[in-house]
Amino acid sequence: MANGESGSPPTLIGSVRRALRLLEAVGAHADGAPAKQLAREAGLPLATTYHLLRTLAHEGYLQRENGLFVVGAAAEAIGRAGGLRRQRVQISQALAVAGRELGAAVYFAVYREGEVEVVAVSDDPGRPSVEEWVDFRSTAHAHAIGQCLLAQLDEAARREHLSRYPVQSTTPFSVRSEGELLHRLDTVRRCQVAYERQEYALGTVCSAIPVQVGAAAATLAVSLPVSELHRLRSVTDRLRIKAEAALTTLAFSISI
Repeated sequence: MANGESGSPPTLIGSVRRALRLLEAVGAHADGAPAKQLAREAGLPLATTYHLLRTLAHEGYLQRENGLFVVGAAAEAIGRAGGLRRQRVQISQALAVAGRELGAAVYFAVYREGEVEVVAVSDDPGRPSVEEWVDFRSTAHAHAIGQCLLAQLDEAARREHLSRYPVQSTTPFSVRSEGELLHRLDTVRRCQVAYERQEYALGTVCSAIPVQVGAAAATLAVSLPVSELHRLRSVTDRLRIKAEAALTTLAFSISI
């Protein structure tokens, strides 16, 4: 008999192991299962099973419905977090492939709950991504990613964002005023691409194109050293061609 199941006080580790076995048993039944069945499947005494089920239900990891135990909201949240991590790994891998083919750093970002969020970036020491020396969220006006996302918002959402993050120069090449930025965003909407030359970081040029991933504003972007400015438009055109194929990987629920 396993330690702690002979009547002696269970260790903390033993209790955790038993709880996890019960969660696995519940997870195997989409419509739920009764305590006695779960005890048999988890190999636990019925008294121990009842105690753990009550505890797990109280903490939100399980829920009791009509005498059956089903997975609760807390356990579902853990599952969603794991799924999101796997999706982000897949996105990063797709960006790494695109980055090698384009000879550029590649980014995927979304506008979520009023903030710019860089979801994933290609990881290539030979083509390093831009260092976030000033918070990307507060400098959306200064980089191609932010400009592309802001251009996809409606006027009310855009002005609300700028009320929280006013236009401020981060380099001598940054836009100088909200009026200048709004004029830039009009151009981005018409051309469906944002170009930025050393506006966020000296020595770097960037571009970003809008992509349709769910209902949220999203973008794919690239950055190059300023010495390769002559490549920026051709790389952006190639990125646009690759975007359709990449969306198969990027199409995850942004609401997670």
